[in-house]
Amino acid sequence: MSKTRVFQLAKELGLQSQALVQALGLLGIEGVTPASPVDEETANAVRELLAEQLAKAQEIAQAEVTAEVPAESETVAPGPEEATLEVAEGEVAAEEVRPEAPESLVPEPTEAEEKEAEPERVLPRRPSYFDQDMLRLERQLDLLAGEIQPSAETGPRASLRELIQRPKGARPKQAVEVPPVVTVLGHVDHGKTTLLDSIRHTQVTASEDGGITQHIGASEVEYKGKRIVFLDTPGHEAFTQLRARGAQVTDIAVLIVAANDGVMPQTLEALNHAKAAGVPIIVAINKVDLPDANPDRVRQQLADHGLIPEAWGGNTVMVEISALQGTGIEDLLDMILVVAEMEELWADPTAAFTGVVVEALVDSSRGPVVTVLTRSGTLRVGDVLLCGTGYGRVRRINDWRGRAIDEVGPGRAVEIIGLNEVPEAGAIVERIDSIRDARRIAEQRRQAEQQEEREHLARQRVADVYAELTSQSRKVLRAIIKADVWGSAEALVDAIHRLAGTTDELDVDILHMGVGDVSESDVSLAVASDASIIAFRVGVPTAIRQIADDEGVTIQEYQVIYEALEAIQRELEGMLEPIYHEDRIGRAEVLQVFSVRGFQSVAGCRITEGRLQRGAILVVRRGREEVFRGTIDSLRHFDRAVQQIEAPNECGVGSNAWNDWRPGDILEAWVRTETRPTLKTQEANHSARS
Repeated sequence: MSKTRVFQLAKELGLQSQALVQALGLLGIEGVTPASPVDEETANAVRELLAEQLAKAQEIAQAEVTAEVPAESETVAPGPEEATLEVAEGEVAAEEVRPEAPESLVPEPTEAEEKEAEPERVLPRRPSYFDQDMLRLERQLDLLAGEIQPSAETGPRASLRELIQRPKGARPKQAVEVPPVVTVLGHVDHGKTTLLDSIRHTQVTASEDGGITQHIGASEVEYKGKRIVFLDTPGHEAFTQLRARGAQVTDIAVLIVAANDGVMPQTLEALNHAKAAGVPIIVAINKVDLPDANPDRVRQQLADHGLIPEAWGGNTVMVEISALQGTGIEDLLDMILVVAEMEELWADPTAAFTGVVVEALVDSSRGPVVTVLTRSGTLRVGDVLLCGTGYGRVRRINDWRGRAIDEVGPGRAVEIIGLNEVPEAGAIVERIDSIRDARRIAEQRRQAEQQEEREHLARQRVADVYAELTSQSRKVLRAIIKADVWGSAEALVDAIHRLAGTTDELDVDILHMGVGDVSESDVSLAVASDASIIAFRVGVPTAIRQIADDEGVTIQEYQVIYEALEAIQRELEGMLEPIYHEDRIGRAEVLQVFSVRGFQSVAGCRITEGRLQRGAILVVRRGREEVFRGTIDSLRHFDRAVQQIEAPNECGVGSNAWNDWRPGDILEAWVRTETRPTLKTQEANHSARS
């Protein structure tokens, strides 16, 4: 028997989804949500029960509308006093000299009419009500308010989601439906990329180093005649910012959880990002084909964190899939379309163009290449764009498969070529009327950033001086980050700061973060600041490498995120001061004192506990007092020099710095061990390999 979802039935009946849910509750059908399916028998019963009520409501509404519209014969023609009069300069307005009508012709208004008319009587503001001083003060206040009003460029910026959020309210006639932007979130190795491969029939996993998605990818698929835009976010913990950004620009979040592993740390992190963004969440329980799969355990774990499955009376859609086998994929796509239809996503193609940068990189032949999600308006080749401190004229637009297109409407994932610099991921893209205006605004933003950077450096210098004066200066790792894309660079910087933040002894100073191959300016900056260069998935030209070698600059090259983090962690740990521990290894009692060549006196001892060894720290106690602390320089057993000797043997002990031995003294032997401290991270490298 076919089934209809509640929101579809509500649309058919002309009702709001929540109103129909309430109506179903009154009919005894409890625990349904707008996405819940109802069988055809129930749907027909609802149609029959509500049809008569809807018809009566429409009749009553039509009668009220008819009663409010006066008949044509009752319409009063405007009197001559209602006509617009032109008043010549210096003349008095006609309504100011109009003679008053006789009282008999003007009916006295009732009290109710006076109250009803009260809000309509607005007292005009005229200069005669104020003296000149008050007017002058008022003008000065207005000017001052205008001067201190924050401009659009320098004022507080709205959040990313506020700037590119979907429009709400009544749709204009030119509005079009847009595909949902779906972000796939979840723990590493739970099958995000494999799921997208299964959906779009590509093989991204095979080209990834170490099996980890290194940065966000955007793609489009068409299912049942409708498009869906997918964002893939990395699962490794270093890519926290990318997952957060993916959740901000998305319309629907698909939280993928492996049925054999269950909820993991990055699963909860992704869940929190989706909740913070306020987007609908669909759970894809993956790997249900494995022998140790336990989907019910996953449901229980998610229920403990607030995601109650529909089958348990909640409102969270959960679909069992096997991304590797391709089972359950169509069910997941069906639910994405259902949720998207409930969200009623639309955009205005005639509005001002806006988009958001998903990723950006530098191509050796094409220059800056920017992946953009278009949000509103239409972009065409030749348009002028402004993005952060970058601008340019659009030379080429590619769809997600790399095919050139002339224009693109809202709700698409495209590559744009033509900007003069690589923008940061998450930056807002907007269309500007002219290249001159775009250049001017970009320059203003660049100057504002430079001023902010100068102020930051000044504050940093003050902090450094204060730290030195208070003997609290910490060891600083100075680095320059160059990566293939902005997302990878941000992830590395964030991970380095988190590593250094686990101890009070270290600090990190990222002097520069950029995209593209290592350049000569990077080496020059490293020389001037005594910094190293971290190159992640980018090239180092031979000439630049030679300059770095000549200048003594270290360039660390990596291809996989966890390898880079392990090396950086080792470098940071090497900067920490070692920790020394002293452990007592033995005790002995002095029985007699005698002379030996080379020493004024030697203690003849019996070892009562543990062992004595040459070179160990020697502590001599006389009663409760410590009388000497030094080292064991000589250790003999009868006439033989030994390295160490254990209880209960007797031996001779000598120290170059102590000769005042007395019978009854207690000797203690201690050894000092050095431990290299480690940085405690939250399963960083374990997560990368799992």
